[in-house]
Amino acid sequence: MTVEATGLILPSDVLIIIMDNLGIEDLINLSYTCKFVNLLVHEFGWSLYLKHNVRSSFTLQLARRSWSSFDQVRYDVTSDRQWTQAKFNARPLSHPWRSKFQPIIALSASVLLVAAGHTIYVYHITDSSSLDDGAPGVLYEGSYSFANQREITSITFIPDGHSERTVAVGFKDGHIHRVFLPHFQHEQSNIKPSLVLNIECDFPLGLRIMDIVESLTCSDDMLLSLSSFGTAGLCNLSSNSPLVSAINLDCRSWCSFICMKSSTPFTAFGTTSPSPLVVHAVNPSSLSPAPFAILHPTRERSTAVYDITDAPPSAPWGSSKQVIVSGWYDGAVQVHDMRSGWRDFGVTGTPAPLRPMLTLRDPWSDEPIYSVSCGGGSSSIVAAGTARHSVVAFWDVRRPTEGWSVHAPGNDSSPVYSLILESSRVFGVTQSRPFVFDFGPGVTKETYPFLPASTRSQHDSLRLKKNGVGYCVTQYNHSRM
Repeated sequence: MTVEATGLILPSDVLIIIMDNLGIEDLINLSYTCKFVNLLVHEFGWSLYLKHNVRSSFTLQLARRSWSSFDQVRYDVTSDRQWTQAKFNARPLSHPWRSKFQPIIALSASVLLVAAGHTIYVYHITDSSSLDDGAPGVLYEGSYSFANQREITSITFIPDGHSERTVAVGFKDGHIHRVFLPHFQHEQSNIKPSLVLNIECDFPLGLRIMDIVESLTCSDDMLLSLSSFGTAGLCNLSSNSPLVSAINLDCRSWCSFICMKSSTPFTAFGTTSPSPLVVHAVNPSSLSPAPFAILHPTRERSTAVYDITDAPPSAPWGSSKQVIVSGWYDGAVQVHDMRSGWRDFGVTGTPAPLRPMLTLRDPWSDEPIYSVSCGGGSSSIVAAGTARHSVVAFWDVRRPTEGWSVHAPGNDSSPVYSLILESSRVFGVTQSRPFVFDFGPGVTKETYPFLPASTRSQHDSLRLKKNGVGYCVTQYNHSRM
């Protein structure tokens, strides 16, 4: 079929090719030309736009399968606008725990996990058949407590078919185990929300180490573990003999990162040492004992790296797996491009350290950065959790000087120990509780767990906004103007 207008005769397939190169405003204008083109935009144009403007989000995966392409674009555009204006709904996911912990969060397309002490709290992700029905919810399902009271120090999802409820769990005693988290029965979770889980596994994952399992990260079928004293182990989860290789960094170690999708698969380690951020190659049969890259800070007193993640997909430098983001002791967030040749030859070390191509900093705070994550609006946001006052800082890498920060609900005097940034949601956790910042449309009172008024023995400083959906939080801009 062709579209005919004064001086214009174009076949449908030519219009589709044209739409493949149009932005959001052009597609909207094109849809206003006539009924036929409007139908063509809705059938092909919005799906083509989504293909070129991917928004990564675990909690929206199930809902997006039901939403039309137009609803998905509408959600993304609204979320991007909210990010630009720093408008969101802040929600705590629980009242404060009775004890203070150093918790970790993990997220899949079906559940959010919060590991604190010897307990794993589970929040299941609900579906939404239409954007008009509201955003997908994240609701409390129950908790698993380990019978032997072993303290959890790290957790990550690992491949296990399509269950999305299998995790690798690292413990303070140095053990690493594969754990499957069974579904709660509705009647059981209503009566007794905490299920005691006895760990049963075919074999331990990785090597048995003699100190704390500080970090676990997974990419494809490869699981990387790191102990607090620097023992790193690489496991092939698809193998009957999972341990591939182990190396010793010989220093106090904090975090690890593995990327098997890079042209050169690699691991990165954050430590307290003269070279706090090093990158090792993953060979077919082993983990290289010597780093192929040393990533240098901008200040000499930056002696520790506490978290590492991959870079935002929609950044000026392109979507490359060879770009990583790290959180440093001196309050800086560094972005290093391993493709870069910008080296610091004035610093001792082999190879010569790579300098960061971008440094992000809150000018009002030099608190250490404990957690980092990337994604957010237009897939170009870097988020960082700081060491005090439950502050999360945000920067758009397209405008890195226009950052802003916000305190988590309740203003806990705590680090933000763990962060996960999605297209429209930011999940984080302090020593006292998990929380979320939701920038998307369709958030209602039922989207997240209802928190009844706290008792005197469980005092909580939360204050609900007038809309009855979000809670009051303190924000500030990084600009000195």
